Amino acid sequence: MAVATALRIETAPAPQNLITVAGEDTPTRLFRARCRDWKDRPALRQKRKGIWHSQTWGDYYADARAVGLALLDTGCRRGDVIAVLAENRPEWLLADMGAQCVGVIGTGIYPTSSPDQIEYILSNSGARAVFVENEEQLDKTLAIRAKCPDLLSIIVMDWDGLRDFSDPQVMSFSTFLARGGELAKTQGALFEQAIDAADQADTAFLVYTSGTTGAPKGAMISNRNVMFQLEAIARHLPVAELDHSISFLPLCHIAERMGTVFNQLRLGVIVHFPENSGTVFNDMREVVPHMLFAPPRFWEKMHSQIELFLRDAMPLARKVYTLAVADGAAIAEATMDKRPVSPLRRWRFAALQFVALLNVRKFLGLQNIKVATTGAAPVPPELIKWYMAMGINLLEAYGMTETTGYATAMPADGIRVGTAGLAVDNTELKIGAEEEILVRGAHVFQGYWHMQQKTAEAIDDDGWLHTGDCGEIDADGYLRVKDRLKDIIITSGGKNITPSQIENDLKFSPYIVDAMLVGDGRKYLTCLVMIDQDNVAKFAQDKQVPYTDFKSLTQTAEVQTLVRAEIEGVNGKLARVEQIKDFRVIEDLLTAEDEELTPTMKLKRRAVAKKYAALIETMYQN
Repeated sequence: MAVATALRIETAPAPQNLITVAGEDTPTRLFRARCRDWKDRPALRQKRKGIWHSQTWGDYYADARAVGLALLDTGCRRGDVIAVLAENRPEWLLADMGAQCVGVIGTGIYPTSSPDQIEYILSNSGARAVFVENEEQLDKTLAIRAKCPDLLSIIVMDWDGLRDFSDPQVMSFSTFLARGGELAKTQGALFEQAIDAADQADTAFLVYTSGTTGAPKGAMISNRNVMFQLEAIARHLPVAELDHSISFLPLCHIAERMGTVFNQLRLGVIVHFPENSGTVFNDMREVVPHMLFAPPRFWEKMHSQIELFLRDAMPLARKVYTLAVADGAAIAEATMDKRPVSPLRRWRFAALQFVALLNVRKFLGLQNIKVATTGAAPVPPELIKWYMAMGINLLEAYGMTETTGYATAMPADGIRVGTAGLAVDNTELKIGAEEEILVRGAHVFQGYWHMQQKTAEAIDDDGWLHTGDCGEIDADGYLRVKDRLKDIIITSGGKNITPSQIENDLKFSPYIVDAMLVGDGRKYLTCLVMIDQDNVAKFAQDKQVPYTDFKSLTQTAEVQTLVRAEIEGVNGKLARVEQIKDFRVIEDLLTAEDEELTPTMKLKRRAVAKKYAALIETMYQN
């Protein structure tokens, strides 16, 4: 077992005094101040039936107040929990912020959740009310409400299809809002008093971990955690008031919750909600965001769209694009290595960038981007360089639910590919036994809801959070994340393999959406591959490969040869012991509703290994 390395501190230990942003010391008091100061500015925009609808900060506050007072009127009290079961939309924020303002703790449930998963979170949290999006989510909730004795109210955002429905426990969001609006006429002071009563030690909200192993755990995030995080990452978000952001990742996830709900309070950006999950790319071209956080899979998808589009372009256009990307990547590498770049090369790249790459940025809706960030999984270095060639610094960050988001961030003026940057302000990092990454700071969560033993396992007596990730810190303080400790593969020959690095190289292919290495306790490595349905279907169409459905597409000889070629390309960069000796393409089209994937589309290794155990064995029979 490795011995813990010396402590490396990027900045001073976190202060223990009150943490303030714009003179306010809790998120709800900051919310009140912003709504007062920016009353007539647009805060939220949602696209409905092709038209963008705006809501001002003044409207935001009035509606949140109505929600908060209506919650109190239905029996919720300070310290109780409410849940939101919906896609991203303004009502999500109204329910969440309205609850927080009156001291009620909010939590989110993924819309793809099954009735059993909904029941677990409602029962575990003891939720007193749940806001559901529509009839579909209502049906799932009604199916399990008998198992949730704490549940008092169900509020439905879209009442379409429910005109003749009647249930004393269920009401429409509009009715609920009107009820709160009436209460505000006589009890408005009660809302203000609730905001004044908030303390930094109060739990602001719960985030249920996605549960790649075992049941989800409710991480308690305090007001202090939130305020610390807003201060810690401020210098990494150089955007202006009224700049644009877009919210499309699940608000149940800590990254989107912090980015959409809370960073807006500091930055004053206008949050845009797409029409639906299928219109994100098109809507982004209209929004033209100035800041964007997304996991590597999103950035890879945009890259693969361009690569496939260019394959059908005129030869001259492909040549100019290829030269521009090559020049841009070379200049990016030289800049990162602090090597000089000749004026001639810079001039040529500027010309190529103007002719080819600016149009690519416009096509993606990224021509105004100021902050592009990614995390939640390792990023292929080639992808970082490609975006740098586009003139976009795609900055890696590292964090987790238990650190309220960021623990490290990449400085825009000191990019180091292959790392997740430096510790954010007032954060301590060190490497412990077995190379585990440990984090300490005021953003470390309060613990797991009703799980004292799990909390004790996560946070030691000295306040260090044990992340479960392994990594290393270089001489300059940059963190390199290797993998989850539990995911390290040890072959029968005793070789330690970090699968995520190899899997990431595979996922850089436009034809591979995910991959899972296998080989723990075995003589050699193999791989299960999930193909990109859209890109591989286009490949089959271009090559006139006949198929009838997704399963038959995966089975065609041409697709098998395509995937083999992609794997061989990665193998060429690996040591012999790290090379993939065999593979199988997963014939099922997995979605977030399948138990093999988390709601954030991460493979659950144990679930995948169990489901495809027989398929895996076919790669070791000889």
